[in-house]
Amino acid sequence: MGKGESVLAARRRVVFVVPAGAALALAAGGLRAQALSAISGGDQAGALRAALEQGARQAVETLGRADGFWSNPRVRIPLPDALERLRSPARLMGMGGQFDALQLSMNRAAEQAVPQAMSLLQSAIRSMSVQDAQAILTGGPTAATEFFRTSSSAGLEKVFLPVVTQATEKVGLAQQYNALAERGAAIGVVDAKQARLEPWVTRRALDGLFLMIGEEERKIRANPAGAATDLARRVFGAAAR
Repeated sequence: MGKGESVLAARRRVVFVVPAGAALALAAGGLRAQALSAISGGDQAGALRAALEQGARQAVETLGRADGFWSNPRVRIPLPDALERLRSPARLMGMGGQFDALQLSMNRAAEQAVPQAMSLLQSAIRSMSVQDAQAILTGGPTAATEFFRTSSSAGLEKVFLPVVTQATEKVGLAQQYNALAERGAAIGVVDAKQARLEPWVTRRALDGLFLMIGEEERKIRANPAGAATDLARRVFGAAAR
């Protein structure tokens, strides 16, 4: 009986702990909403646009320079799997330099492409509605980054792809890989997403860009004092409550 009672008591404690945690979350959300409600929707949108441009510009400047991708292990673009598997055997035959040169050219291509992103990101920022801004401000730690990804990815791919193609076509191994990988994808031995080098590099460049934009967004949310304008500091300070 004693054991049964202890189990029952434990269950009761669990039942009460969960609602308590939910109540705290609801209370925090209520305080945040109350603090933001004292700021007009237009001011919220203006502050968010300023902060987003600040974060996007910092991410673009970080990546869109020599070694922006290459020197950062978190965003460095790897060779497609099929090529990576061949790199070690090729090195044994004295051909490893070709693989190294190709990977470097891929990352250099991404570094050249990223500066082209700023105008499209600015267009996405300008197109943001007040409702979009309010949803982003009360959303998760990378809600703005996800807005960018949804609204800008297709346009960025179109802008990046020609830059990447021009940079990688100078490397003979890239052309050889495309010819072989397309055949491999047709019979299922190569991932279709890696069947051509240029789209692979473009997608990885975008992943790196959004990763860095997300980091900048987290910084501003965690430390509103670092925002570029007084209004942005005020709005993000209210959103952080």
